[in-house]
Amino acid sequence: MSDSLLVAVHIPAGVIAVVSGAGAMLAEKGSATHRRRGLTYLAALGVVWLSGLGLVVTRWPRFPHLLALALVAGGLASAGYAAGHRPRPTAHLVCMGASYIAMLTAFYVDNGPKLPLWNQLPPVAFWFLPSLVGIPLIARAVRRHARWQGVGRAD
Repeated sequence: MSDSLLVAVHIPAGVIAVVSGAGAMLAEKGSATHRRRGLTYLAALGVVWLSGLGLVVTRWPRFPHLLALALVAGGLASAGYAAGHRPRPTAHLVCMGASYIAMLTAFYVDNGPKLPLWNQLPPVAFWFLPSLVGIPLIARAVRRHARWQGVGRAD
């Protein structure tokens, strides 16, 4: 597969992953909408993962860091999906959120220096900003879900 064809597949799949992942996070947990958007996120992330691996191979050795981020995002999404059917899905929330952060980190590390306004930031910021925003949101979701489930309640 040519480099330009990989990019033509990779970019729309990335947009679908970002939008559907955000949609799954905002949907009521356990609802049909949440499951549908979550499965769309997983499928799109799978396409991003495969096309990203192809891009890493065709552009080797310039992007080994993107290979590492792809492996992290894919591994966490797989673990998060597997944990989604547990009675207390804290691992699901953490793993899926962290996979989303890893995917966004890869995007910003690769594209941030080319984006208006973002190009004013130091390169190290692209590695940490998605986590600085995402980790508190994941922690909030875990706390809210624990309260909703009644974890820590004295019955």
